[in-house]
Amino acid sequence: MSFGSPNNPYEQPQNPQNPQQQPGYGYPQQPPQQQPGYGYPQQAPQGVPPQQGYPQQPGYGYPQAPQVPASAYGYPQQPGYGAQPPYANWGQRFLGTLVDMLVFVVPYVLAGIGAANKMPVLAIVGYLVVIGLAIWLLIMEGRTGQTLGKKALGIRLVRESDGQPLGVGMAFVRRLAHFLDSLACYLGWLWPAWDAKRQTFADKVCSSIVIRTN
Repeated sequence: MSFGSPNNPYEQPQNPQNPQQQPGYGYPQQPPQQQPGYGYPQQAPQGVPPQQGYPQQPGYGYPQAPQVPASAYGYPQQPGYGAQPPYANWGQRFLGTLVDMLVFVVPYVLAGIGAANKMPVLAIVGYLVVIGLAIWLLIMEGRTGQTLGKKALGIRLVRESDGQPLGVGMAFVRRLAHFLDSLACYLGWLWPAWDAKRQTFADKVCSSIVIRTN
């Protein structure tokens, strides 16, 4: 029985009771292969190109399509066309002003009746109601861009630069600037019918526009 060959230094004696070569007896033991752990990248064997993985779902590494920004007027801005406000037409503006004027009919009538029949109390009350309504509508228009008539017609008065309400002070200045619309036979009141931005002369002076809200 041979317990190894002197010519092969790696040959180890074999177990006579077990003819199969045991690990570590005769051949160098191969290091165990390391299994890839969870969370660690798997090393590719040498000479083998890395395999392509599955395509990622949108939102996980791939660039998403650019979102279309919303303009300052509440409508989405179309790429390449710029922000185009939805201008209110002349008919909508006229009807909104007409509704606001109808609000003053009753107090004006009461004030007229009191003045004609020498009823000063009724006349004073009527005029105070008119003044109160005018201030209330001015505050509404400055803060929200809408009066009762504009809200009924679905339109809003805003700044041309950013689409925000004018503010009470600027709304009052715009009311004063309406005298320009009354010059030259009230041409300024008709100007929105053909103007590109549907503006009166007062709107152009105050940099304001009237837009649709629906």
